[in-house]
Amino acid sequence: MIPLAWYLIFAAMLFCVGLFGVLARRNAVAILMGIELMLNAVNVNLLAFWRYLWAPKVDGQVFVSIVLIAAAAEAVVGLALIISAYRRRNTIAAEDMDMLKG
Repeated sequence: MIPLAWYLIFAAMLFCVGLFGVLARRNAVAILMGIELMLNAVNVNLLAFWRYLWAPKVDGQVFVSIVLIAAAAEAVVGLALIISAYRRRNTIAAEDMDMLKG
């Protein structure tokens, strides 16, 4: 059986990779992928704690399902916004998306 600490270390590394992707990338799609990695790190934590602390209950699986549904909805809305911005500006660079400025 894999110890709980290994799952937590893996989730922390996955979260750090996602955070680096959000902070270091200029491409809007890469930023969105970094956010998805961060949400998956949360899922790993939820499942690890569910497995080691509350295995007979189904609460952890329900929470993971809710996070997965929210991540899918976020990906759909984010990609729709990126496609819309690309059609207007012909770029997906995050610093060029200043459509709210007058």
